[in-house]
Amino acid sequence: MLFILPDRLALVFIAYFVAGPLQNNCYLLAPDGGDRGIVIDAPLGASETVERALAEHGLGLAGVLLTHGHIDHCAEAARLADAHDAPVLVSAADRVLLTRPELALSTELAAQLVALLPGPPAEPRRVELYDPSRPLSIGGLRLTVLPAPGHTPGSVLLRTSTGDDEVAFTGDVLFAGSIGRTDLPAGDDPAMRASLRDVVRELPARVQVLPGHGPFSTMADELATNPYLTDAYVEALS
Repeated sequence: MLFILPDRLALVFIAYFVAGPLQNNCYLLAPDGGDRGIVIDAPLGASETVERALAEHGLGLAGVLLTHGHIDHCAEAARLADAHDAPVLVSAADRVLLTRPELALSTELAAQLVALLPGPPAEPRRVELYDPSRPLSIGGLRLTVLPAPGHTPGSVLLRTSTGDDEVAFTGDVLFAGSIGRTDLPAGDDPAMRASLRDVVRELPARVQVLPGHGPFSTMADELATNPYLTDAYVEALS
């Protein structure tokens, strides 16, 4: 089922649904009146719903943007992008994970998720790397790429304006009331604490938080209640 976010975000169409064995959030964005959309993260089982939504709203696909390279977030990125001759965008540090998921997950979990794929993980035909030094313009949308390593070396936040509001797609860096784990291979606890301190906590309170799993939040709520955004946590030595 596709869910449409509230009307007050109408300058940018944002829909989402939950897919995959790890219950990932998959997002579809398009500018109001535009003819192409972008997908943020493409979990297992996402392609059919995305294709149906694109057709229903008369949209092409401009690209698939990944918040990071864990396979539960990119399992169908290549399938979806290749079907539209569109690029998959990912950080340079996480590109290897598109074909080597075991480098950033436990051996058991990686094997379980790979077994659900129709074939071995493969790179999309078109891969583009984020350049955080400048805004990203794609599909008529403008996003800011904020590197936030820790959960994976190449985790990013994707921030965009929706008129009077702003949203940040936080992947597995920030959840409502929690953060992404750092105990998996390629996780880095000190890097995560630095990302929370220097990137996440710098987001304005008005920003709406759209994470990779679970419910939405706002930075106002997270700054007030999330224990992982306190000085005591981000400044502690691991």
